[in-house]
Amino acid sequence: MATLSIGDRLGPYEIISLIGAGGMGEVYKARDTRLGRVVAIKQLTGQHSARFQQEAHAIASLNHPNICTLHDIGPDYLVMEYVEGKPLCGPLRVDEAVKLGLQIAAALEEAHGRGILHRDLKPGNILVTGKGSAKLLDFGLAKLMRDSDPDVTKTTDGAVLGTAAYMAPEQAEGKPLDERSEVFSFGAVLYEMLSGNRAFAGNSTAQVLSAVLRDDPAPLQSPLSEIVKRCLTKQPAQRFQSIAEVRAALESISTVPLEQQPSIAVLPFANMSADKENEYFSDGLAEEILNLLAKIPGLKVIARTSSFAFRGKEEDIRKIAERLNVCTILEGSVRRAGNRVRVTAQLINAADESHLWSERYDRDLTDIFAIQDEIGRSISEALKVRLAPRAQTVNVEAYQNYLKGRHCLVRFTPESVAKAKECFEQALAIDPQYAPAYSGLALFYYVLASLSIRPISDVSFLAKSAAEKALAIDSANSESHSVLGMMAAIFDYDWKLAEEHFRKGMATEQVSPLVRFRYATYYLLPLGRVPEAMEQSRLALETDPLSMVLHLGMVWSMLAAKQYREAIEYARRALEIDPNFYFIWVAMGFAQLRAGFAQEAIVSLKHVVELAPWYHPSGWLLAEAYHRVSDDERSQEWARKMADSHPRDFGAASYYATTGEVDAMFEALDGAHWERDVNLIVRIQSLPLFDPYRADPRFQALLRRMNLIQ
Repeated sequence: MATLSIGDRLGPYEIISLIGAGGMGEVYKARDTRLGRVVAIKQLTGQHSARFQQEAHAIASLNHPNICTLHDIGPDYLVMEYVEGKPLCGPLRVDEAVKLGLQIAAALEEAHGRGILHRDLKPGNILVTGKGSAKLLDFGLAKLMRDSDPDVTKTTDGAVLGTAAYMAPEQAEGKPLDERSEVFSFGAVLYEMLSGNRAFAGNSTAQVLSAVLRDDPAPLQSPLSEIVKRCLTKQPAQRFQSIAEVRAALESISTVPLEQQPSIAVLPFANMSADKENEYFSDGLAEEILNLLAKIPGLKVIARTSSFAFRGKEEDIRKIAERLNVCTILEGSVRRAGNRVRVTAQLINAADESHLWSERYDRDLTDIFAIQDEIGRSISEALKVRLAPRAQTVNVEAYQNYLKGRHCLVRFTPESVAKAKECFEQALAIDPQYAPAYSGLALFYYVLASLSIRPISDVSFLAKSAAEKALAIDSANSESHSVLGMMAAIFDYDWKLAEEHFRKGMATEQVSPLVRFRYATYYLLPLGRVPEAMEQSRLALETDPLSMVLHLGMVWSMLAAKQYREAIEYARRALEIDPNFYFIWVAMGFAQLRAGFAQEAIVSLKHVVELAPWYHPSGWLLAEAYHRVSDDERSQEWARKMADSHPRDFGAASYYATTGEVDAMFEALDGAHWERDVNLIVRIQSLPLFDPYRADPRFQALLRRMNLIQ
């Protein structure tokens, strides 16, 4: 099957663009030249019998608002309705999951009523339109159920059809299927809608199928847990006996009011001062109130990254609350003149945009902490939750420098992080006992390594020293514990010490989303605990749903699980939030390489080079990508360029594994170990490039040095 280009013809259909590719073929956006309408065409691999065409025509008779219509069939292609939408993705609120679940169930019920099984029900085959409606795709690959048909589980060429993580046990074993098999697949989809994780995970198809056949998924904390559990029962006789029964169960849930815990998002306070440089102060005030509220038991508080994503956007309060999944919004403004400050704040009920509380404060700058406390108390009273008292007295000038440092650090450029260091050091010069400033310094050194500005071996001691100083002043400083956890893992390969620090860093009422990210990325993933890493990413995104760093963590977990196509799609959606977050482009390029889309990877990785020329791992990936498309000249050009500056890191090892230069690969792996390359611990266990070499004594010795095997 040759790949089609823009302008090519397939019968009367003119190709507009490639939409995607899968195991059954490639999907194109095309124009029907006879009717002038846009359609989606799936060009199929393999041979297709007359029986296949007969069944496809039967499926074309399906007419349901939640089923993507099959318009036409050719000798090796299907013509379908073109749907604008995004693949189904969790985690979703319970009410959203119920709404979409009912639509999916109704579509399946329509098909089953006509004797048609879908056989590949999964989130990737369900699009959610801009209006929030579900559309089932790929019914063209379904099959008619016949009592006399013993191989309804097979395709026309005899292969077992389906995606491992969503197969019913009987489907995985190649046994005949019926409606109850689709009930199981629906349960797996519903589980993922609610949790954001697959019900059955593993690092290989064999592991996933083993989980489907033998394991129960992790329990759900949801009003729908019993419905999901019954759908996923191994024995068909113990499941719902039809999708209509599942729909009825969901309808009974949807009539029950779903109580929501008290929740709030603190938007960035508007800087009304004459000096626009005072933005760091207004941001800092909002962030400190946010941190104060985060200590309240039972109150869900959206983290800074997501709350502040709405800065300068004239967006409706209800839409903001819906996107962040909260009931209340705090907004305000700050006007600063000399040593005087005016702060206004309003607590808004998102449902009807009514004011639950509002106040104005005209005070001296030295009263800023009192203002924060008063706002916190007022909010806790309005939401009927309890606010803990402030733990320490802080020097206002030190506090302002700390705010400036945090403001600069999260911009993630070499210039901004250098400025952050200056601010933290100025804060400590004013108040040597100010623990947050030491914690900020520890994070600064970690960021230097994560941005590839300095090797981790250069900054590990400095990061650990700053974090230990913070903990000597405040033993509960979770940020510092997480930095020490990372350094224990990345630099010392001391997994027990790393676990101890991460456990202490997460021993708070509301765990910092970034602490969860570090725990997942630098502890769980290196140890191969991929489902746990995904769960930590999901929990982090609950309170910081617009954080690009946290979405990056989820993509890294998907890569470790070898879910490359899912990772590509997830990365695309994340880039809609911030298209300039270059780490996601790196992850996208990495996933595209692993999925076999080298040409697409080149586009992604060239974008990284433009956005972040200092981030050298992208150069080695580009060299690999050019090698995979047989552009040896550019591949060797990039390899020479990277070898001049970074000859012995993990990117070099990956490149040499691709080109088959085994001795150079092991030399680069040794160099990555010596330099404590961050990518080494995250990737070494899961990257398929190294599979041919895992039994080599040199590879085994490397894993032993990293304490990853006994």
